[in-house]
Amino acid sequence: MKVTDDRVPADVPAEMKVTYASNFIEATKNTGRLMLFAGDQKIEHLNDDFFGEGISSDDKDPEHLFRIAKEGAIGVFAAQLGLISLYGMGYPDVPYLVKLNSKTHLTKTEQKDPLSGLLAGVDDVVDFRDSTGLKILGVGYTVYLGSEYEDRMLSEAAQAVRKAHKSGLLAVLWVYPRGKAVKDEKDPHLIAGATGVAACLGADFVKVNYPKKEGMKSAEIFREAVVAAGRTNVICAGGSSTDVGKFLQTLHDQIHVSGAKGNATGRNIHQKPLKEAVRMCDAISAVTLKDMSVEDALQVYEGKRKLKD
Repeated sequence: MKVTDDRVPADVPAEMKVTYASNFIEATKNTGRLMLFAGDQKIEHLNDDFFGEGISSDDKDPEHLFRIAKEGAIGVFAAQLGLISLYGMGYPDVPYLVKLNSKTHLTKTEQKDPLSGLLAGVDDVVDFRDSTGLKILGVGYTVYLGSEYEDRMLSEAAQAVRKAHKSGLLAVLWVYPRGKAVKDEKDPHLIAGATGVAACLGADFVKVNYPKKEGMKSAEIFREAVVAAGRTNVICAGGSSTDVGKFLQTLHDQIHVSGAKGNATGRNIHQKPLKEAVRMCDAISAVTLKDMSVEDALQVYEGKRKLKD
């Protein structure tokens, strides 16, 4: 796949176009689709996602995330800068995406509208990339549309996208309608609005929740969000752990029915023991990057076949 000049954002300086194109090709494995392994839940969900019934004991240790990212077939591993700084030098071949902001789930929407503030700026990420030589391919930022604090997050997201492109980095936005003003976070029309906002901010990819509407198929109503995003590529959040076959079928539908450009998966990967988690990465990439069928991807997960080179 060639990243042509007309598909490189105009805010990428001429001297950074090659870097941007290289990062895009590396992150998408030359397919245009992104397999994002999400490891940012250590803040977002505290230890709820890493310890408890049905969760592998491997997941107690934060390094489990890095072991998976090293061995599994992924596009990028998303985590906060601090976590990457603690483990990254031991995993220099992992492609990283630095999550710039985060919040815990302790304060509920009924108490206060969500606000996810910056933990590090793009300049910090660029300095870190240049000083360590780690494979930092992009940055990520969460916006909660409908929150009374959305103006701050929108402003910070816009600046993050601009600065990322200026340095040849990809920009991925997590955009979730959430707050007292939001009655239905999974409303397909509202999610389409969210992807449109990401396009207005210049994002390369936008991560949103899969829509739900009674009496309608999610894969079909999700098309509205994909079209609304224009040249911003849409990926779906993986959600809580579920049956592997069901997960892979949903992913296949998102890509081949809705037109999504990949996935962002965390719990459905890292809550498994290492070897199984790696096979899950490979199975997800089989669908996302290799256009394999759900049946073939399941065989990859079960260890009955290898992910094609």
